[in-house]
Amino acid sequence: MTIILTPYWTNGVQKIKVMPQPPKPKHGLVPPALDASTHALRCLNQLRSKTSGIEKYIYLSALKDRDPDVFYKLCLQNMSEFTPIIYTPTVGDACLQYSHIYRRPEGLFVSIKDKGNIHEVINNWPKIDEARISVVTDGSRILGLGDLGINGMPIAIGKLSLYIAGAGIRPESTIPICLDLGTNTERYLEDPLYLGLRQKRASDQEMTEFMDEFMYEMSVAFPKLMIQFEDFSTDNAFKYLERYRNTYPVFNDDIQGTGAVVLSGFFNAAKLSSAASGNPLDSHRILFFGAGSAGVGVAQQLMSFFILQGLPKEEARRRVWFVDSQGLVYNARGRLAEHKKYFARDDYSGPPMTNLVDIIKYVKPTALLGLSTISGAFTSEVIQTMASINARPIIFPLSNPVRLSECSFNDAVEHTNGHVLFASGSPFPEQEFQGSTLYPGQGNNMYIFPGVGLGAIIGRVKSVTDAMVEAASLGLADSLTDEERALGLLYPRIERIRDISMHIARAVIEAAQREGVDRNESLRGLGDAGLLDVIKEKMWSPM
Repeated sequence: MTIILTPYWTNGVQKIKVMPQPPKPKHGLVPPALDASTHALRCLNQLRSKTSGIEKYIYLSALKDRDPDVFYKLCLQNMSEFTPIIYTPTVGDACLQYSHIYRRPEGLFVSIKDKGNIHEVINNWPKIDEARISVVTDGSRILGLGDLGINGMPIAIGKLSLYIAGAGIRPESTIPICLDLGTNTERYLEDPLYLGLRQKRASDQEMTEFMDEFMYEMSVAFPKLMIQFEDFSTDNAFKYLERYRNTYPVFNDDIQGTGAVVLSGFFNAAKLSSAASGNPLDSHRILFFGAGSAGVGVAQQLMSFFILQGLPKEEARRRVWFVDSQGLVYNARGRLAEHKKYFARDDYSGPPMTNLVDIIKYVKPTALLGLSTISGAFTSEVIQTMASINARPIIFPLSNPVRLSECSFNDAVEHTNGHVLFASGSPFPEQEFQGSTLYPGQGNNMYIFPGVGLGAIIGRVKSVTDAMVEAASLGLADSLTDEERALGLLYPRIERIRDISMHIARAVIEAAQREGVDRNESLRGLGDAGLLDVIKEKMWSPM
């Protein structure tokens, strides 16, 4: 067999990695002028010939299946073009149409009917010894699209593609999993092509019994695996994160990943906003529009911003306000969902306040964050009101996909006279304004979760702690280059994702070591440079 000798450096010493090279096809079985670069260019041209996002998604799914090296090579070379296709916003359409565009199995399906027999189902996975990371969804709250049941599988597939592309995790070590616990969406239950169970969702008690069995059997079958929970309903997202986070290596991207990436962008925005206003960093006030799992998770993470400025935890909590479907969230309003109680205000007891403009005038926030999935909720009056009380208002419409965003970048620029500090959940184009080019930030979780997963895997962590997530966020905030700062960017360019993930992984491992949850003792005492050498060595790259 032909081998490839690949040099790499570790602790200042050059070593050689021996890699098998796939055999070349026999003469005459491929066109004579076919080579790797021409093939990659042909694939890219074919992708760009497609006229819709879903066609591009289907094409790339097929390419990944038949030639993963080319798929990931092109992905790394064209990250800003590929990411919106393999993940948000196009993956939302892929989920909606999953039962109709299904081509072949990709991932593991575990249903409520398997309860009591989950061990056997899990052990059917063909690469059981290779497994290191799994993204698990139950399809109950996919993006802002609702309960999609088994149609949520593309979310798990897409996230793992980004782990591979963004952090160099080996493709064979990933497991996309969809838990089929039924669906309460009638159109899927009535759809003759729907691929999931035709039944309503399992009861809370039955689901918890199922989840306990599933998590235990996963830990037995895959002792080196980290699990990322994705797009569970709000209550269950919090419930199962808290239930398992101290027992297994578990990470919830909707709660922790979203919180970390927004904290990072907020750090950079807050510095620019305070520079413009002359007010100290600890004076910021944050208003959340949307009080689901993502919103509350972000708020919990953003408390770190104020604590790092020297405020006590209770004072940090009081710098956050929430608005839900019934208006301002406050104790005297009446019964509240459990996850909202921590941030409910006790300093307001008047009549319900439901108009967002009125709430902004009352709270006087420096930052308005949207996690509501209500398109256009940040109207021109809302944006203008934020601009009237802030020299540089921070406006983050974070709902996905684009069509559910609370406002567009263009609207935010126009109604703040170009002064907005903007980051969204889905991509928006840059804007020309008064002779300058303004760049929108995108609070894409892809900046965070690949590095967290990479660090967790290499560090062999027992659990994913809050300190590890905070370390990832701060690492991202500090990763801007001088050129990116000069352009006013809040996040680095996505094309640098592998370098970013490598440094986040280092920060995560060091935080795990400080917390005493790391099991890879060989990494202790290596220092920054030594850890980076190990991480770089472990990262997979397409041939």
